[in-house]
Amino acid sequence: MAEVIEDIVIVGAGISGLTTALGLHRLGIRSLVLESSETLRVAGFALLTWTNAWKALDAVSIVDSLRQQHQLLDRIAVPSTIPGEPPSEKSLKTKGKHGDHEIRCVKRKLLMEALEGELPSGTIRYSSKVVSIEESGCFKLVHLADGTILMTKVLIGCDGVNSVVAKWLGYKKPAFAGRSAMRGYADYKGSHGFDPRFLVFSGKGIRCGFLSCDDQTVYWFFTWTPSSQGN
Repeated sequence: MAEVIEDIVIVGAGISGLTTALGLHRLGIRSLVLESSETLRVAGFALLTWTNAWKALDAVSIVDSLRQQHQLLDRIAVPSTIPGEPPSEKSLKTKGKHGDHEIRCVKRKLLMEALEGELPSGTIRYSSKVVSIEESGCFKLVHLADGTILMTKVLIGCDGVNSVVAKWLGYKKPAFAGRSAMRGYADYKGSHGFDPRFLVFSGKGIRCGFLSCDDQTVYWFFTWTPSSQGN
């Protein structure tokens, strides 16, 4: 099969891959994003996005719709370990050295769709699984499962835990951090009535909490890190 030349190839159409492509697009630089799935991967739940994340989203000009769809969190609450005592609360509105803090819990699906919607047609090539990479002079040869070979001077890996690009670069395999997690969100038919705060519980290797994304959606998480004694 004939080789196709592309200036910049990004492997992986997740959050990092699409944000990278959109950042380049805002600068007038074209890129091609390769995604092994047949469609946009919107699986997942929500992300707690802090001030620096909003600065990054602002840089690629997709903040307006996301701000309208997600509540601004104004405080974090940590329940007391002493029965009967109220939770300890800390304001999230305090100014940092770079300005006001901005913390929201963003639905992954909405973030992914916002990124995809701002990219020019044809930027993402779906059903394009990378199977191997090799060098040829100043070019990288990207071999796809369908037999296509892409030649590119710039190859950017945003392909996750089992990254083909990371393997080609000689990076170590990902290591298990020892922590297990469950995440999800609950959709209410009407308003859930919760305050715009981040409520966290922790102790004995367990950390869990919940916070609202909008008036009708609450995101929750549960993580467990076993101790060295096997508890």
